[in-house]
Amino acid sequence: MSDQAQERATGAVGAANDRATMLEVEDVHTFYGQIEALKGVSLHVREGEIVTLIGGNGAGKTTTLRTISGLMHPRQGSIKMQGRTITNLPAHDVVSQGISHSPEGRRIFARMSVRENLELGAYQRKDRATVQSDMDRVFELFPRLKERVTQKAGTMSGGEQQMLAMGRALMAKPKVLLLDEPSMGLAPILVEQIFNIVREINAQGTTILLVEQNALMALSVAHRGYVIETGNIVLHDDARALQQNEMVRKAYLGEE
Repeated sequence: MSDQAQERATGAVGAANDRATMLEVEDVHTFYGQIEALKGVSLHVREGEIVTLIGGNGAGKTTTLRTISGLMHPRQGSIKMQGRTITNLPAHDVVSQGISHSPEGRRIFARMSVRENLELGAYQRKDRATVQSDMDRVFELFPRLKERVTQKAGTMSGGEQQMLAMGRALMAKPKVLLLDEPSMGLAPILVEQIFNIVREINAQGTTILLVEQNALMALSVAHRGYVIETGNIVLHDDARALQQNEMVRKAYLGEE
């Protein structure tokens, strides 16, 4: 990231600090059977921010997003969206509260067309008159999807499927977008493209919680970050400070 970009990011952090908290996770403990995957995770995301959650494989990143989105329910702790408790809501009700999830591994509907996948993203919306304008917005962000609007999703490339997963999540018109590993399995040139689009989605007004194995890229687009290890948040700071943190540089940025 250039010095100018860093200055803009720093300024954005200051502005975001004055904004209301959109999403609040407090002391969340989530289990797979008897195995405790999240051991008291707490984090918050303010309006207009990109917040990233970084950590190694099995650290609890995906479980955190699945717990927020209602795919899993914690045994202890609370989750609030704009001050309203959503801890035990089913996933479809979490969507209605303004949270949308682009999952790890894309999970697109392979036998359905691009258009049908996007329409499913808007399934719960009551403002049907504006669905087409939001689909047009998705096509502006991802022109490749417009070119393949009638194509079966399963026949597209990995990068195109990732674009579709993100576009489908945006069709729910979320206030907070959960992105789980958007760069997974993509060529470097596509990774850069995807993260540029993440920046643009945020610039258009969508708050983002980003889980990403590529810590360098994640911290380059985020305002703040959390580091999770074996189900525990071990570090939280501005993204720029985390980029300079010795532990983060050694463990997640590949530096000796």
